[in-house]
Amino acid sequence: MNTGVGMAGADRTLQRVDLGEIDYLEAIDAMTGWAAERRAGTAGDRLFLLSHPPVITYGQRTDPADLHRGDHEIPLVAVDRGGYATYHGPGQLVGYLVMDVGGQGAADVVRWLENGLVSALRLLGFRSHRRDTPPGSSSLVGVWTPDQRKVASIGMRIRGGITSHGFALNIDPDLHAFERFTVCGLPEVSMTSLRELADQTGTPLPTDAAVRDAVTTALVGPPLRTR
Repeated sequence: MNTGVGMAGADRTLQRVDLGEIDYLEAIDAMTGWAAERRAGTAGDRLFLLSHPPVITYGQRTDPADLHRGDHEIPLVAVDRGGYATYHGPGQLVGYLVMDVGGQGAADVVRWLENGLVSALRLLGFRSHRRDTPPGSSSLVGVWTPDQRKVASIGMRIRGGITSHGFALNIDPDLHAFERFTVCGLPEVSMTSLRELADQTGTPLPTDAAVRDAVTTALVGPPLRTR
């Protein structure tokens, strides 16, 4: 499904593109084309919503020792985005943003995305927040619950003023998969999901469609400015 939606405060449209489950490497190949189209001006800003079969992806700064905690058969794929190692799999909503940053820096784009996901979770009835990273500490980029469990991970790339990659929001994935490697360079991180949060409060789990709608609503609301 392609849904054109206006981005408030900006003279452009962010187009939502709904996809199903796509192999990670296939999606990366497609993303290269999506970014080239945006850079050439043959396509506008787009938000691609999809999921992946199980895979662990990792950035260049990842310590090889972070990729295994005991034996596992989850495929490992090196990527050119920011961030360290993370897991993608069924039960996650993955969002790839391919858009012109309009002169904004990487920190501004990431903060905008964090705040957008926090707003989306608020629409769904979940409390969450972003965190600042103390100097010299591992990155705390992402979205966190009030008791500091991580529910969404973010890893982006900006080249030529165009973003690629994006976020992974845990709706109802296999959380045990995160125990098989060091998540985001944070050995003590505790990952959670909307399923786990809903069960703890006795509320229904939002449908995949409801989560996609909330994310879309939140990201097209605020302009890409944080100051």
